[in-house]
Order: sequence, then C-alpha cells, then structure tokens
Amino acid sequence: MAAPCTGIELRELGNTGLKLSCVGFGASPLGNVFGHVSEDDAIASVREAFRLGINFFDTSPYYGGTLSEKVLGMTLQAVGAPRNEYIVSTKCGRYAEGFDFSAERVTKSIDESLARLKLDYVDILQCHDIEFGSLDQIVNETIPALQKLKASGKIRFIGITGLPLGIFTYVLDRVPPGTVDVILSYCHYSINDSALNDLLPYLKSKGVGVISASPLAMGLLTESGPPEWHPASPELKSACQAAAAHCREKGKNISKLAMQYSLANKDISSVLVGMNSIRQVKENVAAATELAMLGQDEETLSEVEAILKPVKNDTWPSGIQRS
Repeated sequence: MAAPCTGIELRELGNTGLKLSCVGFGASPLGNVFGHVSEDDAIASVREAFRLGINFFDTSPYYGGTLSEKVLGMTLQAVGAPRNEYIVSTKCGRYAEGFDFSAERVTKSIDESLARLKLDYVDILQCHDIEFGSLDQIVNETIPALQKLKASGKIRFIGITGLPLGIFTYVLDRVPPGTVDVILSYCHYSINDSALNDLLPYLKSKGVGVISASPLAMGLLTESGPPEWHPASPELKSACQAAAAHCREKGKNISKLAMQYSLANKDISSVLVGMNSIRQVKENVAAATELAMLGQDEETLSEVEAILKPVKNDTWPSGIQRS
C-alpha cells in the first residue's frame, strides 16, 4: 500500500505523544446509523482517508449495535496499513442495550471491541456519554478499571466523552493528574456554539488532549438541515436555517464554513466528523487544506455569526439532570 500523503496537519494530543490528523474519521456512519453503507463504500472511504493523510479513526460499540466497530475492523484489515500508522479510539459504557459503567462490564467490553476491530490494542478507550451514569462511579470505579487495562497493554490512553461541559471538570478535579488523557466534546465548538473555548485553558493546565466532534452541530449547519429528531430548540433550528440560506445566496457552503471554523482552533487536536463515502472524505480534507492555504472566509463567517448571535451557545439537556 502507498504511504499516506502528509498534506493534512497533524496535531499533538495533550501529553499522550500521539499526533492526530486535524480531521478525524468518525466511523459511526459505518454502523448504518444514517442509512446503509455497502462494504465496498466503507473500504473505499477508509482507503481514501489514509491516502489523504487522515490517521485517526473513532468508533464505539454503541454505533449501529456493534456494527461500526466490525466494519471499521474489516476496512482497516482490507486497507492493510501498518498498525503504527493509524490511531483508533473506541468507547465503553454505552451499548445498544443501555448504559453500564461497572468495572466488570467495561473490562469485558474492551475484549469484545478488540475482537470486532481485529486489533491487539486500541490507542484510546473512552467512557461514552458519562452524563448518563453516576459521575462518582466513573471516578471511583470505571477509570480505575481502565487504568488496569492500560497497564495490561489493551489500551494506551484513557478518555471521557459527553455533551454537558461540567462533566469534564467534575471528573478531572477528582482523579489524580494524568489519569485521564483526553476528552471528546461534541456540539460545543461550532459557529453556533463555541462554549468549549472557555474550558480549553483548564484542559491544557491538566495536560488533557481535546477532540471536538460534530462541527456541523449534528446537521444544524448543513444545506439540508438537521434530522427530525434533533434536540435543538425551534429558535436555534430557525437561525441555523437562515444562516445556511445566507451562505447559499452568496454562493458559499455553510458546512465548509463550519468545518473550517472548528479546524481553525489549534488547541483542538482533531475535529471528528462522520464519513461514509470518498466524496465526504475528499470534501473534509479539502476544507482543511484550503484553510491552511487561504485562512477562513472572515467576511461570510462574521455575517453568519451575526445571524446566529441571538442563539449563540444555546444547547439542550443531555443525561441525568443534576442540581
């Protein structure tokens, strides 16, 4: 197999020593969560990602009820890249049948994931959407179990994921420094919601790497708009629709603008976006390459920010509601 091109920027992930491609390959679509993806399309999209310099692949046993992990494992094997040339992140604690952050379940979970992924180890294992569990259990039981897995060589680094930003400070303030290596935040670093920015100095002080997912705010910042089930308020949906229409009138694409907005912050190691076709891979890499060469479209960005100002940082509840 040809060596990957190095046109796409690599960024250091906290104190891990890992260098992630600034565009990360979100593998949830490989689990057919947004419609059927053929085996050929899955392999072709992963192969194209490698060719264009993407080295970071993220999945979870929850995506497609384990299908995403199985398909990613199959595609990585088909592509045949040396194991040290790519970084794989999967998750534990959230499954099709529900949440279980117990030490016993997450310890069993990694063996199941490794079998599906056809790997001896994963680079990052993340506790998935911890706001749906007991944060004290995460601190006192789940993370210590992951530390044992790290010592065993089955995982290299430990992460936590979720929507409410307060969950990250809660856990990081209660575990020994260096215990949690990375956080994955979603829908908090996009044009309509950049609340993650306020947390970045704190995360840096803790030596924690940052991955940001959903630069398109789960479909809000797209031409076609969000899926029906999207939890955003009518006001937020309407403002994003107006922003997309404004871009369209100017001959611009709101998705590219949003992707470049997220990529422009170098304190975020990788912007994770779901992909399931060669076209999507090419578009996302092209957005990153263009940003590196030309910078952001400041004029259109400021116009879109003005449209979204009334709903800036509006979010929605997720998980167990804590006082």
